[in-house]
Formats: sequence, structure tokens, C-alpha cells
Amino acid sequence: MKKSNKRKVEIVVISDVHLGTYGSKAKELLNYLKSIEPEKLILNGDIIDIWQFNKRYFPKSHMNVIKQITSLLSKNTTVYYITGNHDEMLRKFKGFKLGNFKIINKLTFNLQGKKAWFFHGDVFDVTMKHSKWLAKLGGKGYDLLILINTFFNWLSGLLGYGKFSFSKKIKNSVKGAVKFINDFEKTATDIAIDYGYDYVICGHIHQPEIRVFENQKGKTTYLNSGDWIENLTALEYNNKEWSLYEYNKDETLKAISKKKKKKNKEKLKENEILFNELLKEFNLNKS
Repeated sequence: MKKSNKRKVEIVVISDVHLGTYGSKAKELLNYLKSIEPEKLILNGDIIDIWQFNKRYFPKSHMNVIKQITSLLSKNTTVYYITGNHDEMLRKFKGFKLGNFKIINKLTFNLQGKKAWFFHGDVFDVTMKHSKWLAKLGGKGYDLLILINTFFNWLSGLLGYGKFSFSKKIKNSVKGAVKFINDFEKTATDIAIDYGYDYVICGHIHQPEIRVFENQKGKTTYLNSGDWIENLTALEYNNKEWSLYEYNKDETLKAISKKKKKKNKEKLKENEILFNELLKEFNLNKS
């Protein structure tokens, strides 16, 4: 029997994949999911972007991510789907359970004597509560920005320059965006400390982070899984420790991806040669 070379991980947390949008890095996420063997996979919201879902755009790579998650279920991985704002329609199915798959709004665990609290995070977003139409408009604007950014980076690559993130630049330079992130983190950690949680794990703001927060009542570790649009990050828990996985720093997976692309090009070239030989055999010319 062939030995698996997949990494065994106790808990993996991913969020903000936004399948069904142009910015989603589904191929990279698929490579990551195929490289691991998690005991628990926590999908912490905004996995499928129902807000911006368009039946004309849901490519094979996006469907393959769903198939891979289903495959993990068949290998005894427990999958928790925590609902987010972009997939809030699933909240009506809260409590649904099928085998190892569960749909929930929040999750708590005891991890080796420490309490962990998982939720997406939009519950703290005032915009979601009072101006949902504005939030949706912002989501569409963000998707357009990512699309423009993708084209810009493609052009930049042709000219020999590096990649640049418009949205990261905006987040880091606009005071309102920085304040929103800081307020979000403070609110989440203050409540976690009040309830005695050692870990508070969120998504939503697309800002990967592992940091200890402290106030007069105590302290907690704040963790954010980031996203699979720009940061391509996940949280992993092993041997009583949390770590931040960064796809762009995973040289092994990037090397495998390059080999796959090379093989695909070689296969396409081989098919083209075979087809040209067929045309010659039938005395036909390609028009």
C-alpha cells in the first residue's frame, strides 16, 4: 500500500475563499487541501460567495475545491461550516448535520485544557447590521478591484516587475480601514476575555494574524485565518500550538504547481502534434 505523503494536522481553519468570484484563488487552495490530512477542517465563513454568485461564473477549479472537501469527509475528517455574511443564506440551515459535516454559526472547543471560540466575525461589523446594501456594494467594488489588480499584476509580470496589492495598500493607508480592523480585534478579544476563552478565532476582515491581547481582566490569543484572495493563508493547530500557514511561502507546493503546469503544456503540445499528424493523414489543412 502506497504511503501517504500528506501532512497530518489536528485542526485547519480557512475562511474567506469567496468561491464564485473572479478573485478567488481556488487552484492554490486545492493544492493546499490536497497536501494535508486534517482531523478537523473548520470553514470559517464566506467560503461560497452567495452575495455575488453568478451561474455564468463558477469554474471547474472552484468546483474542485468543493469536491476535495467532500473527499476529506470520506477520509474521516470532521468538517464544520461556520456561516459568514457572504454565505448568510446558509444560516437558515444552522444545526444541519450529515455524517461528519455540520453547519453552525459558532463553535467552541476545549484544546488540551484551553477554551477556543470560533466564529466568522461579521457579528461585530456595524455595517452588516445597519447598512447591508452598502456592504454588498462594497463587496462588488472589492471584487472589481481584485479583477483590475489581477490584470495589473499580469502586465507587471510581463514587464519583469513584482506583484502589487491595491487593496492591501488601501487597508494600510486609509485611517478608517486601519481603525476598523483595530476595533474589530479589540471587540473580539475583549468579549473573549470576558467569557474566559483562551483563543478567539475569526475570519471576515481578510487580515491574517496571531497575537496575544491583554486588558485589565486578563488575556487571550487572537487568531485570524486571513483569506484565499490575496493572502492565501490558513490557521493550523498541532501539538498544543497554533501557526499561520502561508501558501506563498510554501516552496514545496509551489514547485509541485510549476511541475503540473509544465506537464499540462507538454500534454497540450503533444495533442497538437498528434492532431496535425491526423490532418496530414487525411490530406487536410488547418483553417
